[in-house]
Amino acid sequence: MLSALDRRHTVAPPGYSRWLIPPAALAIHLCIGQVYATSVYKNSLIAHFDTGQTAIGVIFSIAIVMLGLSAAVAGTWVEANGPRKAMFVSACFWAAGFLVGALGIATGQLWLLYLGYGVLGGIGLGIGYISPVSTLIKWFPDRPGLATGLAIMGFGGGAMVASPLSRQLLSFYDAGYDPSDSGSTASGSALVWLFVTLGVGYFVIMMFGVFNVRVPAPGWRPAGFDPAQVAEKPLVTTANVSAANAVRTRSFWLLWVVLFCNVTAGIGILEQASPMIQDFFRDGGTSAVSVAAAGGFVGLLSLFNMAGRFVWSSTSDVIGRKPIYVVYLGVGMVLYLVLALVGQTSTALFVLLASVILSFYGGGFATIPAYLRDLFGTFEVGAIHGRLLTAWSAAGVAGPLIVNGFLDAQGEPGTLTAAAYRPALFTMVGLLAVGLVAVGLVANLLVRPVPQRYHEPASGRGETEQGQPGATERSGS
Repeated sequence: MLSALDRRHTVAPPGYSRWLIPPAALAIHLCIGQVYATSVYKNSLIAHFDTGQTAIGVIFSIAIVMLGLSAAVAGTWVEANGPRKAMFVSACFWAAGFLVGALGIATGQLWLLYLGYGVLGGIGLGIGYISPVSTLIKWFPDRPGLATGLAIMGFGGGAMVASPLSRQLLSFYDAGYDPSDSGSTASGSALVWLFVTLGVGYFVIMMFGVFNVRVPAPGWRPAGFDPAQVAEKPLVTTANVSAANAVRTRSFWLLWVVLFCNVTAGIGILEQASPMIQDFFRDGGTSAVSVAAAGGFVGLLSLFNMAGRFVWSSTSDVIGRKPIYVVYLGVGMVLYLVLALVGQTSTALFVLLASVILSFYGGGFATIPAYLRDLFGTFEVGAIHGRLLTAWSAAGVAGPLIVNGFLDAQGEPGTLTAAAYRPALFTMVGLLAVGLVAVGLVANLLVRPVPQRYHEPASGRGETEQGQPGATERSGS
């Protein structure tokens, strides 16, 4: 039965529509995107384990670290074995993460939650994240930004489904839990059943993607697509660079810095989204934002996160990858500064600023694979993408630790106000000012075409799945 997962059984027959691939990719990314909804039950976990913000926030950080590490380590394996086998392995790890996490909650062993949702779930995140992306790039060589946006927007939208679903499941499993009461926390039993339900449910949905994904046949190309047109664009290559050679180039590490800066700008808000908006508008112990509204805010951020992945990455096909990253980094810094200074004056302003920042956050993720395809070709773009995602791992530690560390020093969950967030926000602004201006923006502008010495030969390993031979890269700036 497992032979059905082999790459040779996933080659698309003649006449197969490439538009059937995005739904398979979305089935994976909508499920693993649940990681962005952890803030919904964060306070319940804090109460159950009788611990602090940082101890629970570490779960999210571990998952993101393992995402980057597993994507980097398994990237070449994913390219060699094909998307179907990779997506199946991802589903197994992701579901196992929830089940082991449920065991940790049931037994009161926090380390099992770290091992389950953090380590095992994080491995499922990394493998599942990169496998549909590289496949879609190969199906859409004429519109790589659109392709990566189609794949990765599902990851951003995962919390939009998981956030209200988690609240309703918790209220179903615990009659005493009121999703509209900011002081209400779910019981340990309800958290256990929530994790079991999500683990089983997500596994079933991900199987839809596993058995519907296909790879293009050798020599396939879209109707009317001329590979020679690609070479006419600056910084876009028709050559191919292996993952081993890509990490030896300046361009790879400059893009690593860019991704790290962009992710750090958004992940601190995202991990703390639900309690943050309640605390930001708390007066006299009572928040003007209900738990239900805070959950809606998480869903709204997910919507902007998802939309930004599609809209901004598609825009990059038109205006280019460099200009769009100037927008992400430069405009994003200004928006974050405004949020820190005057975001507490208006709920509408706070929501607007956070939403736009998250759209840039999502756009940065979705545009990176297309940027990598432009610079390094399609040969091992999935493996190169996996290595670059270690920047996400680093940012996944830095962002939440900054926010949670300051919050633990300010007081107990449910009692914090906007003032408690100011040290964390100003620290983030300072980091962004250095990272986005002095490092991120400057580094992005210095990216240049990959030197020819790193190209794969024009035959053998240099042959792409679309049948495009490796070629000398046109110069550009």
